[in-house]
Amino acid sequence: MEVVNTLGRRKTAVARVYVSEGKGNITINNRELNEYFPNGTLQYIVKQPLNLLGVAEQYDIKVNLDGGGIKGQAEAVRLGIARAMVEINPEYKPELKHAGFMTRDPREVERKKPGQPKARKRFQFSKR
Repeated sequence: MEVVNTLGRRKTAVARVYVSEGKGNITINNRELNEYFPNGTLQYIVKQPLNLLGVAEQYDIKVNLDGGGIKGQAEAVRLGIARAMVEINPEYKPELKHAGFMTRDPREVERKKPGQPKARKRFQFSKR
């Protein structure tokens, strides 16, 4: 099997995922998964597609992560891994889609407008 590469995005985080056959090692920016994401919840988010399909020990995954916060990065990696699994075996798609791992979350931060302190917040109105 050759290396399969996919892209996952969430908010401003971009994850370039490279999947090859192996022993289940996940490397993010040349660091181990549990070193890059010390929080167990974020590790769980990253591994969700692999655990759902039961192939966690069959593939080595190398990820280049860029931008965003830790939660957005973890969800970007999850999307990239899910897309890679579908590229490897298209029969995985219905299961991953039903779990919601194939959908790119479109929510982004709304921009700040001029004359306002934040995107929606207004300065206090004074009648006089």
